[in-house]
Amino acid sequence: MKRDRKEVIVQEVAEKINRSQGIYLTEFQGLTVAKMSELRREFRKVGVEYRVVKNTLIKQALKDLAGADKLAPGLKGTTAVAFGFDDPTAPAKIIRKFSKTNEALKFKMASIDGVAFGSDQLQLLSEMLTKTENIGRAAGLINGVVSSVPMVVNAVMRNLVCALDQIAKQKQ
Repeated sequence: MKRDRKEVIVQEVAEKINRSQGIYLTEFQGLTVAKMSELRREFRKVGVEYRVVKNTLIKQALKDLAGADKLAPGLKGTTAVAFGFDDPTAPAKIIRKFSKTNEALKFKMASIDGVAFGSDQLQLLSEMLTKTENIGRAAGLINGVVSSVPMVVNAVMRNLVCALDQIAKQKQ
């Protein structure tokens, strides 16, 4: 591969890393092309991109990312990266489910918001609630706390929705 092509790949991977809420490193050696295609289809269904990238190019892309050195131990052997753009736990759920029937797929490690998770923490990651589920639980708790006064419930819920909407607009 020529140097200019490598530079383009590094830029693409760095851009995906910066957009991602969760980055998952897996080993895929031994998966057939059909199984790899099936895995990619499962990832696409939930908005996750799965890409095979050389370890040296991933290291280059991670160079400018804070806390990237935590992912370095996972960059050995064959590596594919799952980029979780919308939900940081979605890749974990698919990796766990898929690896139950396909032993060739192995979870190496992940990074969510700069926190590294080792290969022994896939179950924990896959059982975490999504952002939407957490918001629903928070709304349910607020609703339960102030349910004795219906007018307060409506005001609190309206204010919560407005606050969440403002946060979403700021992030865009």
